[in-house]
Amino acid sequence: MTTAPQPTIPSNLTVEDCTVDLLIVGSGTGMAAALAAHEHGLRVLIVEKADYVGGSTARSGGALWFPASRMIEEGGGGDTAQRAQTYLDAVVDGTAPASRSSAFLAHVDATVELLRRSTPMRLFWARDYSDYHPEAPGGSAAGRTCECRPLDTAVLGEFRSRLRPGVLEVKIPMPTTGADYRWLNLMSRVPRKGLPLVVKRLGQGVGGLLLGRRYAAGGQALAAGLFAGVLKTGIPIWTATALQRLTSGEGGRVTGAVLDHRGRSITVTARRGVVLAAGGFDHSMDMRWKFQSESLGEHLSLGADTNTGDAIRVGQEAGAAIDLMDQSWWFPAVAALPGGAPKVMLAERSLPGSLIVDQTGTRFVNEATDYMSFGQQLLERERAGNPVEAMWIVFDQKYRNSYVFAADLFPRMAIPAPWYDAGIAHRSDDPAELARKIGVPESQFVATLHRFNEMAHAGQDSDFERGRSAYDRYYGDLTVTPNPNLRALDRGPFYAVKMVLSDLGTCGGLRADDRARVLREDGTAIDGLYAIGNTAANAFGATYPGAGATIAQGLVFGYIAARHAATG
Repeated sequence: MTTAPQPTIPSNLTVEDCTVDLLIVGSGTGMAAALAAHEHGLRVLIVEKADYVGGSTARSGGALWFPASRMIEEGGGGDTAQRAQTYLDAVVDGTAPASRSSAFLAHVDATVELLRRSTPMRLFWARDYSDYHPEAPGGSAAGRTCECRPLDTAVLGEFRSRLRPGVLEVKIPMPTTGADYRWLNLMSRVPRKGLPLVVKRLGQGVGGLLLGRRYAAGGQALAAGLFAGVLKTGIPIWTATALQRLTSGEGGRVTGAVLDHRGRSITVTARRGVVLAAGGFDHSMDMRWKFQSESLGEHLSLGADTNTGDAIRVGQEAGAAIDLMDQSWWFPAVAALPGGAPKVMLAERSLPGSLIVDQTGTRFVNEATDYMSFGQQLLERERAGNPVEAMWIVFDQKYRNSYVFAADLFPRMAIPAPWYDAGIAHRSDDPAELARKIGVPESQFVATLHRFNEMAHAGQDSDFERGRSAYDRYYGDLTVTPNPNLRALDRGPFYAVKMVLSDLGTCGGLRADDRARVLREDGTAIDGLYAIGNTAANAFGATYPGAGATIAQGLVFGYIAARHAATG
């Protein structure tokens, strides 16, 4: 018989009215704020709406965009904070205060050292994982993304089951980092790189089980590492505890919060303030339709299902301003089966032998562009009165034989019958028949395929410049020349799989300054109130500078918020 998770961690702590120094709402990147506050001698409490710990961080790829960091230096990179600032100035382009980017860069190394001291994580530089806009001034094709090496989640002991599960259900334990994924995806094309990695990770995963170890990678490793650090310090976490409202004192200073624990009201007084780290409004469709687009499908976000904008609304009730509410970490995905969730796509759009068309049978985007820009371009078309009402990724049998698709379809594996039954996949030997099956104009689709093939043979995408960016090429097939992102679809059978616009979470929220303090409309700070992660408006404005920028800014501003709360 399965018992419900205990509400507190450690489980012998009573959920009751109390006083602490710093209250942290949310157990994703909020755990970094808790660790920093603890180091400053503060008594800290974390409260979490879900029964599980880790938030969207545990569901993420676990990448960390840490420019000019120790890991890059240790890996032989030559990045500098000045070059990174040039890059952020260029790509943010005034959509967020420059002081936010500067504060982020100034505290990267201090945050890294905090993680090294207080958690079991071992971080490394994912060399060559390009910035998302490497051609911009200061951009880096070598990349600034770091990751956590596979981590034994058995370090969580009795609380391992309290870690929020990841997006993918793993049938065979094989802890795979983002850096590994690139080569595992090309296993059939570059076996000298892919096969040794498969052996290594299978040995670590399956072999680890024989030794009582349970290795995880990506967001699971990152969240587990933070969780382990919190457990080691004895910082309590109250789960199943939702934020209801903030309390305030003289001058409007935030003094704590009223919480709901399974229907029971609890008041926590926080002498130094409250840090809101409860994620965005990923699954509040009312907010999404109001601020973003009425065309968005219901609950297609890959963010934690408990991210419903509570902290943003509560912050507004306390007088906070909001910003960038139209923005998300957009992420195109494979359409869900009935009752299921969208399936993750990452390299699929970049790989040769594929293209994406809309309801008119026409290409409309550089398929290999970064995922946030992909989504932004879809919504720009909608605002311009030319919406993408449906989109399909089209590929041939050679593509299916060569690459992983939707995370768990390995090369040569057949597309599952339920995909066809649900109408999200179609197959045909004839392009015109495939067009009819997916409901697009035959002549236009055939013409699109013909033009695409001509450009692929020439190795140059004259329409959308696919393969020109170093980021495009990172997920391409390096055995295909002259353009690793382009190959003609000359022979059938041909396939089409339906896509949807998903996201990794929203990134608009409470307006915050360079010290993570929440701001009013007039620009003054609400004393005692901080916002980090996706509860705060993106520190990088309307852009995604590189893989892991979302989690990295949550961790860094968590450190900044804790230090400010402790020292003023």
